Amino acid sequence: MRHYENLAEMYLGQDVSPDFYGWVFPKSDHVAVGTGTIHSKSDIKVYQQGIKFRAKPKIDGGELIKVEAHPIPEHPRPVRVRGRVALVGDAAGYVTKCSGEGIYFAAKSGRMCGEAIVRASEGGTRMINEQDLMREYLKRWDGEYRSTFKFLELLQRVFYSSDVTREAMVEICGDEYVQRMTFESYLYKKMARGNPFEDLGMGMKCLGSLARCHILAREMELLRI
Repeated sequence: MRHYENLAEMYLGQDVSPDFYGWVFPKSDHVAVGTGTIHSKSDIKVYQQGIKFRAKPKIDGGELIKVEAHPIPEHPRPVRVRGRVALVGDAAGYVTKCSGEGIYFAAKSGRMCGEAIVRASEGGTRMINEQDLMREYLKRWDGEYRSTFKFLELLQRVFYSSDVTREAMVEICGDEYVQRMTFESYLYKKMARGNPFEDLGMGMKCLGSLARCHILAREMELLRI
């Protein structure tokens, strides 16, 4: 526990998850060690062993308190409003890909839906219907956050697909501009607006890193042969 008092770790690799990441972070008087996957749920125990092995030197000797697993709804549901019923948070599938962030979006969607009901009902003086919820809640939510969810889905598909692409992502994250854009986007839960020229440069660096890591991977394969 002492090692993780002021530290959280993120692990990438096929051994811990084929499409997500593994983690170790402090929680009060213990640490949480875990991983996640969408595409290979049947192999989750294999990935659990993988993250335990990676973190073993730092958690060795610790006591196992509890083992648990929960579904992570990373796909916004196609139907989130029906009649006078509206889904929010995990029920609506508001968990972002790449990061697995869901707490903020659960609270935010609940608030937006509540405010939408107040507006549509004109302060409780009229009964709302499906069209009201679609207009006042869903349209506003999608307008504000849909692009963020789509962009993170694209990043996950590009960079979480193999160890080669994960290496490229780690390399790219060493760039100061990438770090700043990532931090601001995560802090405000929206895609940060950057400098168009620097954005172009960042895109070129991404392509360069992906190409370089694929070349290195092929060279490593040749060396093994």
